[in-house]
Amino acid sequence: MRVKIEASWNEILKSEFTKNYFYQITEHIKTEKSQGKVIYPPGSLIFNAFNTTPFDKVKVVILGQDPYHGQGQAHGLCFSVQNGVPPPPSLLNIFKELQEDIGIEIPHHGNLTHWAQQGVFLLNASLTVRAGEPMSHSKIGWAAFTDTVIKKISEQKKNVVFLLWGKFAQEKRVLIDETKHFILRSVHPSPLSAYGGFFGCKHFSKTNEYLVSKGIDPVDWSL
Repeated sequence: MRVKIEASWNEILKSEFTKNYFYQITEHIKTEKSQGKVIYPPGSLIFNAFNTTPFDKVKVVILGQDPYHGQGQAHGLCFSVQNGVPPPPSLLNIFKELQEDIGIEIPHHGNLTHWAQQGVFLLNASLTVRAGEPMSHSKIGWAAFTDTVIKKISEQKKNVVFLLWGKFAQEKRVLIDETKHFILRSVHPSPLSAYGGFFGCKHFSKTNEYLVSKGIDPVDWSL
């Protein structure tokens, strides 16, 4: 797998691309493709979050677990789907909270690229998945890579807002220096848990209040 990644991220992560675990990720994906397995997202979009949100632009991090595993859904931004694909239930709940929190109308699409272009880094802990098999690439080495990404953001930046939704995302809290960053936590926005504290969390308004307090432009959450 040839890594085509934005220049600032490449500078920060280039040592990772030469490590054994990353070679093993590459070989694993190559092997599965040679066996006729379908991998999402397509190769050109695996690093879409990095290519859309350069390192120096990152001001908010939203952490997902792994890509959507249905045809045409995943495009390398967590929770986001490509144009023309109906928003999945968790994303619809994100939109409902957004509307309740700051009054933004629920959009007719689920493409979050506009957020990513403003510095909202939409990172999945695993960057690939086999079609129809959720979490199928969660043990092939991606966690080592994305944990490093989180640590680099924590170490080399300041005043970043981390939105940790659900138990899995909250376990990454140990990678973040809370003395210089702002962490907001809630249950996951999935239909199974959203009523247990995601609805009413007001994370979107709280994010912007924090950014403005630090002299950073707020996010335009409209889509």
